Amino acid sequence: MAGLANTFGSGAMTNNIEDIGNAGCIMSIGSNTTAAHPIIGLKVKQSVKQGAKLIVVNPREIKLVRNADLWLRLKPGTDVALIMGMIRLILESGLQDQKFIDEKCENFSALQESLKAFPLDRVAAITELPSEQIIAAAKMYASCGPSAILYTLGITEHTHGTDSVMALANLAMVTGNVGKPGSGVNPLRGQNNVQGACDMGALPNLFPGYQSVTNPDIRAKFEKAWGCSLNPQPGLPLTFMYKAAAEKKLKAMYLVGEDPVLSEPDMNHTIQSLKSLDFLVVQDIFMSETAKLADVVLPAAGFASDDGTFTNTERRVQRVRKAVPPPGQAKPDWEIACLIAHKMGAKGFEYTHASEIWQEMTALTPNFSGISYERLEEEFGLQWPCTSAEHPGTCILHTHGFTRGKGKFTPISYRPSAELTDKDYPLILTTERSIYHYHTGTMTRKVPGLNLLRSEELVEINPFDAADLGIQQGDWVTVTSRRGQVDSRAKITTDSPKGVVCMTFHFSESPTNALTNSALDPISFTPEYKVCAVKVTKKT
Repeated sequence: MAGLANTFGSGAMTNNIEDIGNAGCIMSIGSNTTAAHPIIGLKVKQSVKQGAKLIVVNPREIKLVRNADLWLRLKPGTDVALIMGMIRLILESGLQDQKFIDEKCENFSALQESLKAFPLDRVAAITELPSEQIIAAAKMYASCGPSAILYTLGITEHTHGTDSVMALANLAMVTGNVGKPGSGVNPLRGQNNVQGACDMGALPNLFPGYQSVTNPDIRAKFEKAWGCSLNPQPGLPLTFMYKAAAEKKLKAMYLVGEDPVLSEPDMNHTIQSLKSLDFLVVQDIFMSETAKLADVVLPAAGFASDDGTFTNTERRVQRVRKAVPPPGQAKPDWEIACLIAHKMGAKGFEYTHASEIWQEMTALTPNFSGISYERLEEEFGLQWPCTSAEHPGTCILHTHGFTRGKGKFTPISYRPSAELTDKDYPLILTTERSIYHYHTGTMTRKVPGLNLLRSEELVEINPFDAADLGIQQGDWVTVTSRRGQVDSRAKITTDSPKGVVCMTFHFSESPTNALTNSALDPISFTPEYKVCAVKVTKKT
């Protein structure tokens, strides 16, 4: 989300979930909304029933396609070309919001110049979409507003993911679909508190509230509050840590609630990196595949055994209250951190309740300064920014302008995915989630009812490809990439387009990320999970 943050600030949802109902047009791009975000998916369906137009941009025939006015089945990894092509068509048709552009944006001429590289015939060739569909999508988004964009990892998990996000920001600004009800650019977060983790500074270059570690004034503020000196240099991004570990430049790692053996790309390299560490600590609520490699496993308490806050995908801070005591020796994450700090001789970790940590954080972070536990006890959460005790919270961002002043248009060029198909690896593998399981399955695979609904990995393959390969429904197949191979059962379905196979990564028995490519986006350092070249063979 780095590209969105360049103009919009934090890279969070600009609007909120309820506001989807105010949209005249919704574009869901790179998102299997009903499977990965079922509550938001229901809101989208409700909005469509009330008359909103729905554009679904996805190479796979996801369930939301049934509700769509327009489905663009583009080639995986070609989102930048599509979005920039739509912007060019909007300008050529005079459908832009010129008043918004002139008053609230800058660098428009540079954007216009970059659009010369996206004539309709080239965009159609790159995306493998009919020209008339691209034209229809551009006109629908620009004419049926207010228009909202919803996107997830199908946009960001590419080597050009940041470009795709910046292109979406360009599209929203060209049409004036920012800062008003029913509009916005809305990244849907993948976990209940992933927004909260970012907000609290779980990023290598930022303090809580997206305050830069390289800014000396901000750093001085935190140094004074914490009574210590702080490193002015950003830390390593997550994806760089494994490379550093493999090269013996990183000697120890402390993982909290993360299972990189199954979630990181190129699994064999990840395992090698973790085994190269001198010391590995894993703090989790279950014995994950990664925890099995650890020198020390610290048992953490689950959400129902802790007090604190979660911040959800719409920037809403909500209270979490302890319902049951932690099992055995398990403790809340913050208590474990404090106990370790005490053993290491650190000062300033004398907290007795999570509310004290929150109070300290709000004193240092302007966006949260008006959110107190007392208010959260009385209200159904508060959306940041919330800058005073009287502030009602912010449902819609940028109503009076952008974080940086004026919104900056970004010229973008199209780059193909890092790994393309060839005669040895003729199929594209893309990954997604099942509605029945979550992430690496650390929690959901332990639920008997969910395992009845989906008990194993399936390689979803188009009937044409299956026929060419002599594969029938339910056959065991081997999927091989340049990095590894995985055995799984075949599911023959038109949900996958010809030339594309799809797998989830919920099942340790068939670890999909043994196949995926660790090539990174040069700005966000996000791996390219959504496109890698594979071959599929029937097991004999």
